[in-house]
Amino acid sequence: MRTMIIPIFALCWLLAAPLAADDQRGADDANKNWPQWRGPLGTGVAPDANPPVVWSEDKNIRWKISLPGKGHSTPIVWGDRVFLTTAEPYGDALPPKYSKAPGSHDNVPVTHRHKFSVLAVNRRDGAILWQRTVHEALPREGGHYTASHASNSPVTDGEHVFAFFGSHGLFCHDVNGVLVWKAQLGEMNSLHGHGEGSSPALYGDTLIVNWDHEGQSFVVAFDKRTGRQRWKIMRNEVTSWATPIVVEHAGQPQVIISGTNRMRGYELATGKVIWECGGLSTNVVASPVAGDGMVFAGSSYDTRALLAIRLDGAKGDITGRDRVAWSRSRGTPYVPSPLLYGDSLYFLTHYQGILSRVQARTGEDRPGAFRLDGIRDVYASPVAAADRVYVTDRTGATVVISHGDTHQVLSLNRLNDNFSASAAIVGREILLRGEEHLYCIAEE
Repeated sequence: MRTMIIPIFALCWLLAAPLAADDQRGADDANKNWPQWRGPLGTGVAPDANPPVVWSEDKNIRWKISLPGKGHSTPIVWGDRVFLTTAEPYGDALPPKYSKAPGSHDNVPVTHRHKFSVLAVNRRDGAILWQRTVHEALPREGGHYTASHASNSPVTDGEHVFAFFGSHGLFCHDVNGVLVWKAQLGEMNSLHGHGEGSSPALYGDTLIVNWDHEGQSFVVAFDKRTGRQRWKIMRNEVTSWATPIVVEHAGQPQVIISGTNRMRGYELATGKVIWECGGLSTNVVASPVAGDGMVFAGSSYDTRALLAIRLDGAKGDITGRDRVAWSRSRGTPYVPSPLLYGDSLYFLTHYQGILSRVQARTGEDRPGAFRLDGIRDVYASPVAAADRVYVTDRTGATVVISHGDTHQVLSLNRLNDNFSASAAIVGREILLRGEEHLYCIAEE
């Protein structure tokens, strides 16, 4: 979840991390790309971009390509390459195998083996540059009917592409598709058999994976170049789908992960818990966002909660203490993650077309909740650029609103596909990944 008005927030969170000259250049390069699912700084904002406001199937489509298989992972971008993952069924149908909750009407049966693949696409014309099948297997769980077997978004540093398929493995390729290393982390048992979705996080030379499920949960850190495990910490947690973020505070990078029992901050170097805070619900899906010394996390599966944490002085168990700057128990997010834009925090009510905007430091309504006409079920997280906010729903509608003192609807755009993946914004383009197609939207 990632970017902000640069003067305030960029120093609080730099994904490329250490601020030596070479690393600062790496951070500057990352800011011009979309290297992970919530953008260059993890807040959902593209600080230097200016994408289109209006599009349709017949207007402002630079290219549109069909994708093999199905995936809800966000396309990530570095330079002229777009990377994404997919899971493609193949072979003859097998006797239906249901996930852990066979009586659930929300789950689908597993009837085919799948090829799990990483793809690189030419950003200029949509040509597929390479496709690497990294694993072939019968998926362990059928998953929720709205899910996919490739929902974990990849991450890149411009040299490597890290793709995580949960129970089916973690894979590192170079940008030309050569496999560098791989790791198997075990078998995940998700709540209700709804499937897997947490994405890896990258900071400097450290890759972090969270593994919260209905067995022994843990968070693990790897050396990005070799795949060597640096540390592994057990977590007293049940299934969640939230992606870790890494925040640099007071000169110390820390891994922050939302969870049912506690949201926690860990030392990046050792995995030691710095602070923890209770108050979220079960089934945590939305990932936290951070900026200006604060972290924001929400959930709304069985109870509604949104917490704003001050990192300064956060030590030990801070539940109910003054390090919790503010909290809310209404209108909180479920599937889409919050968007942190300047001094404003945006979040959707559950996954409905109701967007709230509050003052990030105080939680004060500015202007609070407002309905997005024409927007229905929303699984993709909102993104922003050029003083505009973009919200895409599952039916293919994207509303664009102004990021000003009062919101104004600028456009409502429709495409002929279903969308659960969050958008990527780079330069004058927005990349939208549907269940059948990948779109590059740019002014003609």
